[in-house]
Amino acid sequence: MTTGSSTISEFSVARSWQPDHRSPTRWLVSHVLRYKLLIVGVFVGAFGNGIGAALVSIHVGWGFDAIANEGDVVTLGWIALSLIGSQVIRGGLMLGRNFCSEIIGQRVERDTRDELYLSLVGKSMSFHDNHATGDLMARATNDVREINLLFNPGINLVVGSLFFIVAPFFLVPSLHPQLLLAPAIYTVAYIVALWDYLRQLRPATEAVRRDFGRLNATLAEAIDGVETVKGAAQEQREIGRFEAALQAWRTAYVWQGDIESKFIPLLLLGLLFAGGLLHSLLLFRQGAISLGNVVAFNSMLLMFQFPTFASQFAYSYVSTGLSSARRVLELITAKTELDQNAAGYSGPMDGSIRFEGVTFGYNGSAPALDQVSFEIKPGQTVALVGQTGAGKTTLTKLLNRTYDVEQGRISIGGHDVRDWNLETLRRQISIIEQDIYLFSRTVAENIAFGCPQASLAEIEAAAKAAQAHDFIMDFKDGYQTVVGERGVTLSGGQRQRLALARAFLTDPKILILDDSTSAIDSATEDKIQQAIERAAEGRTTLLITHRLSQIRWADLIVVLRQGRVAMIGTHEELMAKSEAYRKIFARYE
Repeated sequence: MTTGSSTISEFSVARSWQPDHRSPTRWLVSHVLRYKLLIVGVFVGAFGNGIGAALVSIHVGWGFDAIANEGDVVTLGWIALSLIGSQVIRGGLMLGRNFCSEIIGQRVERDTRDELYLSLVGKSMSFHDNHATGDLMARATNDVREINLLFNPGINLVVGSLFFIVAPFFLVPSLHPQLLLAPAIYTVAYIVALWDYLRQLRPATEAVRRDFGRLNATLAEAIDGVETVKGAAQEQREIGRFEAALQAWRTAYVWQGDIESKFIPLLLLGLLFAGGLLHSLLLFRQGAISLGNVVAFNSMLLMFQFPTFASQFAYSYVSTGLSSARRVLELITAKTELDQNAAGYSGPMDGSIRFEGVTFGYNGSAPALDQVSFEIKPGQTVALVGQTGAGKTTLTKLLNRTYDVEQGRISIGGHDVRDWNLETLRRQISIIEQDIYLFSRTVAENIAFGCPQASLAEIEAAAKAAQAHDFIMDFKDGYQTVVGERGVTLSGGQRQRLALARAFLTDPKILILDDSTSAIDSATEDKIQQAIERAAEGRTTLLITHRLSQIRWADLIVVLRQGRVAMIGTHEELMAKSEAYRKIFARYE
C-alpha cells in the first residue's frame, strides 16, 4: 500500500520506499526526494551560475571606472584576472548542475516507468478490458518520457531562471539601493503574468497528451487488426479514422502554440530595460552613482533575458510533464478489484472444485452466469457444454480469479479462491484457450513460459507429450526457432500443441482446455487425445469442447444454458434425461 493510495494489485514488488500518490506533484516530488544530493547539486550550481553572471556585470562596471580613472591599467588587469577566475568557477558549477539535473531526469523516468509497468501487470482483467492498448503504450512510453523532460530541461531551466532573477537583488544594492525599483516591479509583474500563462497552458497540454494517446490507440488498433482490415477491404476507412485522430491532436497542439506565442513577459522585459536605463541615468545625473555603476546595472538587467526567454519553453516542458504525470498516476491509482493476497492460503491443492450460487457479469452488464452450483471431485474430468454465450469460458476464468464472482462462492480444495494466495492459486491452474498467445521468443522459451527454470530435456519431454516435438525439429533452428508475435508464423494446430506442451510442463493440479483442439486435424487429435488422457491422470480437468470423443470421455458433463446449469450427469444419463443435451449432441454430430 502506498502513501495516500487505496489501490490494490494482483502483483507487486516490495520496495524500500513508497511513492506518494495523493497528487501528481506529490508523486513526482516523492520520486525526486530519493536523490537529495543531486538536488543540492542542481541548486548550488544554479546559484553559482546566477551569481557568476551578475559578477560579469559588476566587473564590467569596475572596468569602466578603472579606465575613467586616468586609465588605471594595473587595476584593470586585476579586474580581468578576477573575472576569469569567477567564470572558471561558474563554468564548473554549471557543469555540475546540468549533470545532476540530467541524472535526476533519467532516474525519475526509470523509476516511474518501473512503477507503471508493475502496476499494469498487477491490474485485473476488468481494468485491461476497459483501456485501449495503444493508449496504455502511449502513457508508458511517451508520457513517461515527458516526465524526464519536465526535470531536464524543464525544472533545470526554471531553477536556473530563478537564480538569474534573484542574483541581481543581491548585488544591485552595492551599486545603489534605489536601483532595485525597476527589477522589483518587473519581478512582481513577471510572476503575475507567468501564473496566468500557466493557467491557460495547463488545459492545452492536457489536451495534447490526451489526443496523442487516442491517436496512438487508433494506430495500434489498426495495426493489431490489419488482417481483418485487409480482409474486409477497409483500408481507406481506417486511414480516415487515423487522419481524424491526427487532426484532433494537431488542433490541440496548435492551441498550445497559440498560448505560447502570447507570452506577456517578453513585453515586460522591454519595459524593464527602458525603465532601468532611465532610472540609472537620473541617479547618474544626480551624482548618486558613477558611470561604471550605470554600465554595471544595465548590464545586470540583461540577466533577466534568460529567465524571460527560457520560461517561454521551460514552463511548457513543466506543464506537459505535469499533464503526463497526471495521466501516468491515473493508471497507477486506477481501481482494480483483485488483490494478490500475499498472506493468503498457499498450501497444497487437491483439485476439488465447488461452485455455490455463483453469479457474474462483465462490467456490471447482464449476468453471464446466474446462480451456478455444482461440485467437482479431485481427479475428475468434467466437460462443459452448451451453446455459444452459455457462460462456459466465463466459468473457467473465475477459477483462477481472472475475474471475481459478484455473488456466491467458488472454493478449491475447500478454500474460497479469494482466500488463496493469488500466485499459488494460479501456478496450480493451467488454462489452454482457443486463442493461443505465444510471445515473440524461441519455441523453448514459449513452452517454458510458466516454468522458466525447466531444462531443455524437460521441455522436449513436454513437447513430445503434446505431439509437438516432430514439427519443432523440422524447423531450421529447432527449439531455438523464434516464433513471430502471437505465433503468427505457426499454424493453428502448431500453436495449440505448443500451448499443450506449456501446460504439461507446469504440471498443474487443475487443467482447463477451452476448445484447445479446435484447430487440430483428426489424425493429430487422436495422438493429442492420448496425451491429454495421460496428462489428466491425477489432476482435475475441465473440457470446453465440441469434440464428441472428448465429451464421452468425461467423468461428468455440465450442461449450461443462458448462464445457468441445465443438467449435470454422465453422457449416458444426459442422453436419457436431457433434451437440451440431446439437441447439443445432435448438432455436434
